[in-house]
Amino acid sequence: MRSHTKIEIEPFEPNPLLQNTHIQTVLGATVREQSGIEFRRERIELPDGDFVDLDFADPEGATWAELGNHKPIAMFIHGLEGNARSGPACQIYRDLSRRGVRCLGMNLRSCSGEINRTARLYHAGATEDVAFVHKWLEKRFPGIPIGFIGVSLGGNILLKYLGENGEQLAGRVAAAVAISPPFDLLAGSYVMAQGVGKLYTQRLLAPLKEKVRGIAPLVKDIVDLDRLDDVSDFRTFDDLYTAKLHGFDGVDHYYESQSSQNFLEGIRVPTLLLRAQDDPFFDPADLPRRIVARNPYLYASFPAHGGHVGFVEGTPGNYGFWAERQTTRFLALVV
Repeated sequence: MRSHTKIEIEPFEPNPLLQNTHIQTVLGATVREQSGIEFRRERIELPDGDFVDLDFADPEGATWAELGNHKPIAMFIHGLEGNARSGPACQIYRDLSRRGVRCLGMNLRSCSGEINRTARLYHAGATEDVAFVHKWLEKRFPGIPIGFIGVSLGGNILLKYLGENGEQLAGRVAAAVAISPPFDLLAGSYVMAQGVGKLYTQRLLAPLKEKVRGIAPLVKDIVDLDRLDDVSDFRTFDDLYTAKLHGFDGVDHYYESQSSQNFLEGIRVPTLLLRAQDDPFFDPADLPRRIVARNPYLYASFPAHGGHVGFVEGTPGNYGFWAERQTTRFLALVV
């Protein structure tokens, strides 16, 4: 497969003052520009009576109308407690639009600013909504090449979707990129339960707890809401709530069955994997180097530094974003 000989992933060489994993992670979450883009929202009704909201991105000077009806399309899938208008999403929309690719983002259930309608939220392996939206896009834009970008948890969802469908997506997905995805959810849960990981965990758990409270009338007979306030780690939250709401036989079944490493062998579309070895959310031992070597559809870069969805280059006032640049170069070559 590796016939795309022009694909060369640039090295990530951050300023020495920015090499620290936590500096990279914090900067990655705060310094990407979110202005300069108008969004058009469209709600997609799902078969189970719930919905997802799509945000169509119109960057200044490169809107969907200006690019034209025949340009390729790329859909962004955000991470845990993110949304389709996050900093990384906006940077990708701007960069890809300048290269002639129309962009939109999919807000996972409960992540568009409005709580969902059913007794569930979203999880790391929730590919059925991606599949539904993908078919909707194909019907809405027939014959147009479609690519995907997934970040963090959205990267796990994307890789699982690609791998579990294998040859069925050949020709239907032009290319894909996963930025800072988990490969082994179980190993990651242990990392997040230790040291600085606890601080990241508390920041991410707080809005998740609020969402469970938001659907309390729907889930009160399924989960133990009285224990919600005492939950302080992802493993407990996923055991008490994620697993029960989404039909898994406990947290271990959830982690083991939904980890993207299980699906990488089956991917049959050009897919770029970008993750830092020092990502504070994950165990570097789970980097799938052997699988990448075996599967010619996979391209990968695992730089020493970069943090979690960081990959910030340059200096204050003149930052650059390596992951978005590699994403744009890759998709522009193969979409």
